[in-house]
Amino acid sequence: MGSDRNVAVFGAYGHTGRFVVAELRERGYVPLLLGRDQDKLLALARRQPGLQTRPAWVDDPASLDHALNGAAAVINCAGPFATTAAPLVGAALRAGIPYVDVAAEIEVNLDTFAHFTEPARAAGIVVVPAMAFYGGLGDLLVTTAMGDWTVADEAHIAYGLSSWHPTAGTLASGTVSGQRRGGRRLRYTGGRLEYHDDAPRTEEWPFPAPIGPQPVIAEFTMADVVTVPSHLTVPEVRTYMTVKAAADLAAPDASAPAAVDERGRSAQTFVVDVLVRSGHAERRAVAAGQDIYAVSAPLAVEAVDRILTGRTRTTGVASAGAVFDAPDFLHALSSHLSPHVPVGTQG
Repeated sequence: MGSDRNVAVFGAYGHTGRFVVAELRERGYVPLLLGRDQDKLLALARRQPGLQTRPAWVDDPASLDHALNGAAAVINCAGPFATTAAPLVGAALRAGIPYVDVAAEIEVNLDTFAHFTEPARAAGIVVVPAMAFYGGLGDLLVTTAMGDWTVADEAHIAYGLSSWHPTAGTLASGTVSGQRRGGRRLRYTGGRLEYHDDAPRTEEWPFPAPIGPQPVIAEFTMADVVTVPSHLTVPEVRTYMTVKAAADLAAPDASAPAAVDERGRSAQTFVVDVLVRSGHAERRAVAAGQDIYAVSAPLAVEAVDRILTGRTRTTGVASAGAVFDAPDFLHALSSHLSPHVPVGTQG
C-alpha cells in the first residue's frame, strides 16, 4: 500500500491514540505507531501486527523527522500538548504534511494559531488543532447552527456528560493548564479572552430529551473559546459542563474510563447542545453519542481523510469549522454522533 495511506499517530499507545489507530485501520489507512516509550510501542505492535513502530522524542527533532518519513499526515494524541504540539507541528511543516491534534488545552491551541499560522500558510499545509470532542465538535456544531449568518451576538456550548472518568493524559494536561493560568479561570467575552478569579457559578441548562434540564457549571471554559472565534464573529462564547461530570473530573480519586463494549468505549454518554443568538433570533444544533475519548477518533480521522482528499477550504492553521464543510462533516459521522434534533438551523 502506498505511502499516501500512511498516517503517523504520535502517542499511539495512549487511551485516545488506540481509538485513533483502530479508526484509521477501519478506514483503510496504515497507522505508523509513534511515541516516547518504546516498550509501550512494542506492546501495542504485538496487538496490532504488521504496523511499524517509530520511537520519537519531542526534544529530539531528528527523531521526529525520522518518525514522519513516508507519512502522509500526522495525528498528535500525546498530552500534555504544551510539551508535544509545537515540536510536532514543526516536524510536520518540515515534512510537508498536514497536522491534526486532539488538544483540549486552551493555551496550547492559542499558541498553535499564534506561532504557526503564517509558516503553515506559506507552506500550503493544513494544521488543525483541537480536532476532537472539545474544540472540534463544538466548533462544527456552532458553524452548522450559524448557517448563513456571518455574525452572531453569542454562542453557547453546553456539555451534557453523564459522567467523566478522566484519562491520565487529561489530568496531566489539566495540571499544566492550571499552572500556566496561575490557578485563574478563563472566559471569552467582548471578543477576547479574560482571566478571572470569580467563583464557579451554577445554573440550569435546558438540554433536550432524553437528558432534559440539568445543573451545569457556567463558564466551564473549554477549547471552543479558541476554535469558534478563530473564524466566526461571535464576541461572546460560553461553555458549560454538567455538575456531575465536573465533580467527577475534580474528584481526588478520579478513575480512568472502563471499557464496556467490543470497541473499548466506556458507558459514558454525552449530549452537546449548541445555541447561537443574533438579536432576538436563535438557532440550535445538537449531537449525542457515547464516550468523549472514543468519538475524538472519528473526528480526527475524518479530518485527515478530508485533508488528504482535497476537501478543505483553506490552508494554514484553521479550526474544524473553518477548514471543512461543517454540516457535511457532521453528517459523515452519523454512525458515531446522533442528533436529538435535526442538525441544522432554525429561527
